[in-house]
Amino acid sequence: MVSGRCLVARVSGEMDYATEPVLRPQFKELLSRGSRSIVLDLSGVSFCDSAGLNVLIGAWRQADAGRAVLVLACVPESLRRILQMTGVDQLLRVYDTVTDAEAAFGG
Repeated sequence: MVSGRCLVARVSGEMDYATEPVLRPQFKELLSRGSRSIVLDLSGVSFCDSAGLNVLIGAWRQADAGRAVLVLACVPESLRRILQMTGVDQLLRVYDTVTDAEAAFGG
């Protein structure tokens, strides 16, 4: 979904070793759309393990290499704790809501 100047993608379900082979190409396709501002709405994520975390980091790296900015919004508390414990929250910007993320992009 394109909202203002951002591309917003909602991720739902589990982000783990079983879904990694599906998520990586989906994120790659999302990033290939050429948007410079991408918000991942993680409100529907029920579980995330290290494989899911690696998918997020990989998507961030790919966005950064393409001079796009990828941020997270609506991160469930359990995943937010994982991001904090691993320091990934220092790499990926996290916003409480999609609206907050869009505002950060000026949209």
